[in-house]
Amino acid sequence: MQPEFKHYAQQVIDNAERLAQELQKRGFKLITGGTSNHLILADIYGSFGIDGKTAEIALDKIGLTLNANVIPDDPLPPFRPSGIRLGTPALTTRGLKVEYMAQIAEWMKAAIDNRDSEEKLVSLRDDVQATIREV
Repeated sequence: MQPEFKHYAQQVIDNAERLAQELQKRGFKLITGGTSNHLILADIYGSFGIDGKTAEIALDKIGLTLNANVIPDDPLPPFRPSGIRLGTPALTTRGLKVEYMAQIAEWMKAAIDNRDSEEKLVSLRDDVQATIREV
């Protein structure tokens, strides 16, 4: 009921819209072509040829939390689904605004591309943590 919550809720939506755009620029295929709320569902198998669980693990290693998720007509099994589902409330609560969403998308793509390099994932995690601390 407070005005601050209205601003926060709008920031969550703004962040999600920008993050969806930035992910698409980096080759992520979004199930609905974007988002109109706080959630994004991406087809990782169709985008990069890996399952959502593999992406989830790589992103968790750099400090970005999301979950593997089935997508419509998913060709992969439920415990290794094709998609990932993520939202922007946690980012927004930590103070990140739309200007950070390109960086978030870049980290996500880099984690997926470097999922087999522990050294690169540690470096990415350090970048994520440093950015969160500065906000």
